[in-house]
Amino acid sequence: MKPFVLLATRAEDVPADEEYALFLRYTGLSETELIRVRLEAGAMPRFALDDLSGIFVGGGPFNASDPADRKSTVQRRVEAEFAALLGDVVERDFPFLGACYGVGTVGTHLGATIDRTHSEPISVVPVTLTDAGAADPLLEGLPPAFGAFVGHKEAISSLPAPAVLLASSPRCPVQMFRVGHNVYATQFHPELDVDGITTRIHAYADHGYFATDELELTLAAVRSAPVSHPSRILRTFVERYAR
Repeated sequence: MKPFVLLATRAEDVPADEEYALFLRYTGLSETELIRVRLEAGAMPRFALDDLSGIFVGGGPFNASDPADRKSTVQRRVEAEFAALLGDVVERDFPFLGACYGVGTVGTHLGATIDRTHSEPISVVPVTLTDAGAADPLLEGLPPAFGAFVGHKEAISSLPAPAVLLASSPRCPVQMFRVGHNVYATQFHPELDVDGITTRIHAYADHGYFATDELELTLAAVRSAPVSHPSRILRTFVERYAR
């Protein structure tokens, strides 16, 4: 089988390593079948897409909507690398699934409006499939509505015509979309379980996702409802595109 790639941007080792472990667990891939590239640590390799089965993107600290003068040198480099990669991915309709930061990368490439209008605190939210989502093969087997972990400062408030809306939540209208037949992005985190999001809550406690006195409330919020369905998306992606 040709490998998949996970493009990661987390600088903190503990949540970065756990993110990779979660992708391995829920895709069912081995470390040789899912190659991790930590973009915050160095330049993105030049991928020959014909040598890969597909590409995953994990979440991260970058906000696409931040003004350019507030972005670090690393963020500007990573954004330029994604722009070049997505030019090829979208043109070829190559299998791609971006989780959380995927919305920022693919959305920016499409010219979507990304701002802080529809941010969501770290929590469990009800995600509802659109008619297109219910019919999409990547979401086969998921119920019409399911709980998912979220936590983001920005989101897409206006989705351009080439994209197909697949899922929404009450506070964030664009929770998942597709471009072409094989390029996907989610605002929610399909890779997360309770232990994983607990690690991130502690790791990013001073990153502005919640007030300093809201740690216990945030930990309680991610235990407020069961989350079991989103991870199926990762396994289905592998089953559909492994070659």
